Amino acid sequence: MLHVLYLVHDLSDPAVRRRVVMMQAGGASVTVAGFRRSREPVTEIATLVPIDLGRTGDGRFAQRLAAVARAAWTLASNLRDVAVPDLIIGRNLEMLALANRAKRIFAGDVPIVYECLDIHRLLLRDDLTGKALRFVERTLGNNAQLLITSSPAFVRQYFAPFGQLNMPVQVVENKVLELGLQETPATTYRRTSDQGEPWKIGWFGALRCHRSLELLSAFSRQMDGRIEIILRGRPAYSQFCDFDRFVAAEPFMRFHGAYANPEDLANIYDEVHFSWAVDFFEEGQNSNWLLPNRLYEGCRYGCVPIAMQGTETSLFLQAHGIGFSLNEPTVEALVGLFDQLDPERYGKARDKVTAHKRETWVFDQNDCRALVERLGKLLHANERSAFLEAAA
Repeated sequence: MLHVLYLVHDLSDPAVRRRVVMMQAGGASVTVAGFRRSREPVTEIATLVPIDLGRTGDGRFAQRLAAVARAAWTLASNLRDVAVPDLIIGRNLEMLALANRAKRIFAGDVPIVYECLDIHRLLLRDDLTGKALRFVERTLGNNAQLLITSSPAFVRQYFAPFGQLNMPVQVVENKVLELGLQETPATTYRRTSDQGEPWKIGWFGALRCHRSLELLSAFSRQMDGRIEIILRGRPAYSQFCDFDRFVAAEPFMRFHGAYANPEDLANIYDEVHFSWAVDFFEEGQNSNWLLPNRLYEGCRYGCVPIAMQGTETSLFLQAHGIGFSLNEPTVEALVGLFDQLDPERYGKARDKVTAHKRETWVFDQNDCRALVERLGKLLHANERSAFLEAAA
């Protein structure tokens, strides 16, 4: 059984749990260690007790660097009871640094995988800071045998043109994880009711884009009850002036807190007609290149996605012939879209989403096995390389 040491930047991130479950379902044993953004310690992740390396702050880059330096100093002590892993995965750049440190601690030729699911804006700067960080990433990446990323645009727009890539790439999309479940039928088509039920837009997941919040607020007010905005997930409070107060003051916007993924997905998406797959958090850079979880989640349960033109998400929608893409991020563009919408047009848009095969949106048991098999090949490649060197 492949033993993976998984080093993560935020133990409290639901996406970390999902990745751990994927590896477990694929037949790997996993040890998890990392930082956390939550105030309280994370005591369990998918039946595992994680190794807590301390708390870091969202958006506090200098503090995170200091935390990584402290963790590197104490990592040998924190990992003293961990068996030598077959493989080390570093999720994000700071954890790639700790993966390199862990490899030296275990004093073996342990393969490293770099999991990069976002390109931080500092890496894209053209000044000394950006160049220094890219140099660090290239240097640390020289010891990695595989890059896991969630969107081909990250490779096309960053890793390849900036010369950061010196390893094979595995694109693992942010699909819905479904294990041991029967196919969940698409829910019934939602229509406006005879009493004029409003259209509902769901913005679910990591809520970090203040521009989306303000745009949806202004749009829902402009539509005066014809549109409702439903928010669920984990707000990045550092990105908003006062998220809770702002939403509480909105007449057509509701926030329902966190949800369990994938357990709650069917119920929460059944409440809405559209999924908001727009992100301006790092506009023109990371936000344009990512393929968000909510894209796959919403489509899995028959919601019609809304994206921005010129983004990787809109290219995805175009390639699959689904959804709507706004030509500009304005209230007027949204009003124009919904002024043309009626139950018949919505039904046709939804039919296009639900016509796609389940595997377009879902990562299942076979996909988990395939992922672990791909990781296992790195171990065999290292063993073959060591054999050839010894025989030379």
